[in-house]
Formats: sequence, structure tokens, C-alpha cells
Amino acid sequence: MSKEPTKPSDSLVQQLLAERRELKVQVERLKLDLADAAGNSGGGPDPRVKEMQDEIERLRYQLASVRADATQLREERDALRAGIERALEQIESDEEEE
Repeated sequence: MSKEPTKPSDSLVQQLLAERRELKVQVERLKLDLADAAGNSGGGPDPRVKEMQDEIERLRYQLASVRADATQLREERDALRAGIERALEQIESDEEEE
């Protein structure tokens, strides 16, 4: 098939992938902040450490959710494409029989 126009599912997958990249960057920044806070604490634990750990866990959960959504959308897109291709093949074979 020739190059297909961008379908809404493709743009949604791209959007989810961009969001995933953004979340990964946030996780890495929080890890660096956490390491910095842990290294700079002189007498006791920095009170921000628990907050940052919770935020990292929340972002990990959100990232996993986005990954699952992206995977599901890719599978649905592939199934739709396969159905369209089968329909086109059926139309072509019907035209050849006529």
C-alpha cells in the first residue's frame, strides 16, 4: 500500500510515546535530586527524600500505564489495518471474478 495518511490512532500513539519520554525525563531528574539531597544531608535524612521517592513511584506507575495504553493502541491499529487489507483483497478478488 502507498503511504497512508496519519490516522488518529497513530497520532495518539505518538502522543503517548512523547508523554512516556517526558515521564522518563522527570523520573531521571527526581533521581538526581534525590541523590543530591541524600549526599548533602549533614546530620539526618532530608525531609524531601520521602516525598521524592513517592513522586518517583507515582511516575513509574504512570509510565507503566502509558506503556500499556500505547501497546493496546498499537495492537488495535494493527488489527484494523489487517482487516482493511483483507477487505481490499476481497474487493480486488471480487472484481477479478466479474
